[in-house]
Amino acid sequence: MNDSDRLVAAARAARDHAIATYSHFRVGAALLTRAGKVYTGCNVENASYGLTMCAERVALFKALSEGDREFAAIVVVADTASPTPPCGACRQLLWEFCGDVSVVLATPTHILAEWQMKDLLPLPFDGRLLTG
Repeated sequence: MNDSDRLVAAARAARDHAIATYSHFRVGAALLTRAGKVYTGCNVENASYGLTMCAERVALFKALSEGDREFAAIVVVADTASPTPPCGACRQLLWEFCGDVSVVLATPTHILAEWQMKDLLPLPFDGRLLTG
Protein backbone atom coordinates (compact mmCIF):
# COMPACT_ATOMS: atom_id res chain seq x y z
CA MET A 1 0.00 0.00 0.00
CA ASN A 2 1.50 3.36 -1.03
CA ASP A 3 1.37 6.54 1.07
CA SER A 4 -1.68 7.88 -0.76
CA ASP A 5 -3.71 4.70 -0.28
CA ARG A 6 -2.60 4.44 3.35
CA LEU A 7 -3.56 8.05 4.03
CA VAL A 8 -6.98 7.74 2.38
CA ALA A 9 -7.70 4.54 4.34
CA ALA A 10 -6.68 6.23 7.59
CA ALA A 11 -8.92 9.25 6.91
CA ARG A 12 -11.84 6.97 6.08
CA ALA A 13 -11.33 5.06 9.32
CA ALA A 14 -11.06 8.30 11.31
CA ARG A 15 -14.37 9.47 9.84
CA ASP A 16 -16.07 6.53 11.56
CA HIS A 17 -15.27 8.15 14.92
CA ALA A 18 -16.79 11.54 14.07
CA ILE A 19 -19.19 13.06 16.56
CA ALA A 20 -21.64 14.83 14.28
CA THR A 21 -24.74 14.77 16.46
CA TYR A 22 -26.17 18.00 15.04
CA SER A 23 -25.09 18.28 11.40
CA HIS A 24 -24.72 14.53 10.69
CA PHE A 25 -21.82 15.62 8.45
CA ARG A 26 -19.02 13.25 9.39
CA VAL A 27 -15.48 14.09 8.27
CA GLY A 28 -12.18 12.27 8.68
CA ALA A 29 -8.67 13.53 8.04
CA ALA A 30 -5.22 12.01 7.90
CA LEU A 31 -2.06 14.12 8.00
CA LEU A 32 1.22 12.66 6.73
CA THR A 33 4.55 13.82 8.13
CA ARG A 34 7.63 13.93 5.94
CA ALA A 35 9.00 11.07 8.07
CA GLY A 36 5.99 8.92 7.09
CA LYS A 37 3.95 9.08 10.30
CA VAL A 38 0.18 9.51 10.00
CA TYR A 39 -2.00 11.48 12.40
CA THR A 40 -5.76 11.18 12.08
CA GLY A 41 -8.68 13.27 13.21
CA CYS A 42 -12.44 13.44 12.98
CA ASN A 43 -14.83 16.31 13.46
CA VAL A 44 -16.18 16.73 16.98
CA GLU A 45 -19.38 18.75 17.26
CA ASN A 46 -20.78 20.50 20.28
CA ALA A 47 -24.18 22.05 21.02
CA SER A 48 -22.33 25.37 21.10
CA TYR A 49 -21.36 25.21 17.42
CA GLY A 50 -18.44 27.61 17.83
CA LEU A 51 -16.68 25.00 19.97
CA THR A 52 -16.89 22.38 17.22
CA MET A 53 -13.52 21.16 15.93
CA CYS A 54 -12.89 20.14 12.32
CA ALA A 55 -11.19 16.85 11.47
CA GLU A 56 -8.26 18.62 9.83
CA ARG A 57 -7.48 20.65 12.94
CA VAL A 58 -7.81 17.62 15.21
CA ALA A 59 -5.21 15.75 13.11
CA LEU A 60 -2.94 18.81 12.95
CA PHE A 61 -3.12 19.53 16.68
CA LYS A 62 -2.38 15.88 17.48
CA ALA A 63 0.72 16.03 15.28
CA LEU A 64 1.91 19.34 16.67
CA SER A 65 1.33 18.23 20.26
CA GLU A 66 3.53 15.18 19.59
CA GLY A 67 6.34 17.38 18.31
CA ASP A 68 6.02 16.86 14.56
CA ARG A 69 6.59 19.97 12.46
CA GLU A 70 7.23 18.77 8.89
CA PHE A 71 4.30 17.61 6.78
CA ALA A 72 3.81 16.25 3.28
CA ALA A 73 0.07 15.81 2.71
CA ILE A 74 -3.39 15.71 4.20
CA VAL A 75 -6.45 13.73 3.13
CA VAL A 76 -9.98 14.89 3.93
CA VAL A 77 -12.86 12.43 3.62
CA ALA A 78 -16.53 13.46 3.62
CA ASP A 79 -19.62 11.83 2.16
CA THR A 80 -20.38 14.37 -0.56
CA ALA A 81 -20.69 14.19 -4.34
CA SER A 82 -18.34 17.15 -4.78
CA PRO A 83 -14.91 17.54 -3.19
CA THR A 84 -15.14 19.02 0.33
CA PRO A 85 -12.11 21.24 0.92
CA PRO A 86 -10.95 22.43 4.34
CA CYS A 87 -12.83 25.40 5.80
CA GLY A 88 -11.16 28.80 6.08
CA ALA A 89 -9.91 28.26 9.63
CA CYS A 90 -8.40 24.91 8.68
CA ARG A 91 -6.79 26.39 5.57
CA GLN A 92 -5.17 29.10 7.67
CA LEU A 93 -3.75 26.63 10.19
CA LEU A 94 -2.68 24.12 7.55
CA TRP A 95 -0.85 26.87 5.65
CA GLU A 96 0.87 28.20 8.74
CA PHE A 97 2.00 24.84 10.11
CA CYS A 98 2.23 22.65 6.98
CA GLY A 99 2.98 25.05 4.14
CA ASP A 100 2.20 24.13 0.57
CA VAL A 101 1.22 20.51 1.18
CA SER A 102 -0.86 18.27 -1.04
CA VAL A 103 -4.56 18.20 -0.07
CA VAL A 104 -6.44 15.10 -1.23
CA LEU A 105 -10.25 15.23 -1.09
CA ALA A 106 -12.13 11.95 -1.04
CA THR A 107 -15.41 10.23 -0.23
CA PRO A 108 -15.82 6.95 1.62
CA THR A 109 -15.31 5.20 -1.75
CA HIS A 110 -13.51 7.52 -4.22
CA ILE A 111 -10.76 10.10 -4.47
CA LEU A 112 -12.35 13.21 -5.97
CA ALA A 113 -9.60 15.80 -6.24
CA GLU A 114 -6.07 16.78 -5.25
CA TRP A 115 -4.95 20.35 -4.68
CA GLN A 116 -1.95 22.17 -3.29
CA MET A 117 -2.52 24.43 -0.29
CA LYS A 118 -1.28 27.44 -2.28
CA ASP A 119 -4.22 26.91 -4.65
CA LEU A 120 -6.75 26.63 -1.82
CA LEU A 121 -5.33 29.67 0.00
CA PRO A 122 -3.71 31.85 -2.69
CA LEU A 123 -3.14 34.98 -0.57
CA PRO A 124 -2.42 33.67 2.92
CA PHE A 125 -1.98 35.71 6.05
CA ASP A 126 1.18 34.43 7.73
CA GLY A 127 4.26 35.45 9.65
CA ARG A 128 5.80 37.15 6.63
CA LEU A 129 3.22 39.93 7.02
CA LEU A 130 4.10 40.47 10.68
CA THR A 131 7.69 41.49 10.13
CA GLY A 132 8.54 45.13 9.68
